[in-house]
Amino acid sequence: MKDFLKIGHRGAKGHIAENTLESIQKALEIGVDLIEIDVHKCASEEIWVIHDFTLDRTTNGSGEIAKREASELKKLKVEAKYKIPLLSEVLDLIEGKCDINIELKGLNTAQPVCREIWQRIESGKWKYSNFLVSSFQKNELFEVRKLDQQVPLGILSKASVPEAIELGKRLNAYAIHPSLGIITRDNTKLSQEAGFKVNVWTVNEREDILRMLEFGVDGIISDFPNRLHNPLLHLNP
Repeated sequence: MKDFLKIGHRGAKGHIAENTLESIQKALEIGVDLIEIDVHKCASEEIWVIHDFTLDRTTNGSGEIAKREASELKKLKVEAKYKIPLLSEVLDLIEGKCDINIELKGLNTAQPVCREIWQRIESGKWKYSNFLVSSFQKNELFEVRKLDQQVPLGILSKASVPEAIELGKRLNAYAIHPSLGIITRDNTKLSQEAGFKVNVWTVNEREDILRMLEFGVDGIISDFPNRLHNPLLHLNP
């Protein structure tokens, strides 16, 4: 059985509120190779780590993130006790501990995220290989590639792996990120033969984890990254 990347989904979403510093810290304690987060840009241009386009589901606020100022977002709470983190805060937390998969969830996030990546690399503490930028938003991915040829890109797909491969070729992407619902043994091999890594999401059940390992995927994104270490899967604890 080949080695694979253990990737914490929105930190350790199955343990602590998603996309919070506490959830990310939990993933670090469990032991992950990569942490996946989602980002949006607010009205005052800062990049925030939150999944939805609106605040209603995960916070005590409401409305669109893109229409809120940083001063408003700083006052909000996730599950009544956690704050919404800035991308910079997440990077500070994980620096030197693991790599990061930044999903460009919101619009107009490509440029500010690239700017943050450049600043981190210039600091000498990060390399391009520590980053993976993914998105369902094709325009954002093309914008990243226009800005920087070196940022590793991941093509998210919940519809068609062959289409993701074709887009990946156009973008000179690093990886394909198919959903659990569309991944097969054959399209895993097809993606890898085309030169892409395959990181599948979101894989929580042990039988699905085993099946993904049998398919030979390169990485598994899970709400419960502790399950990726389970000795029942014949992996190192």
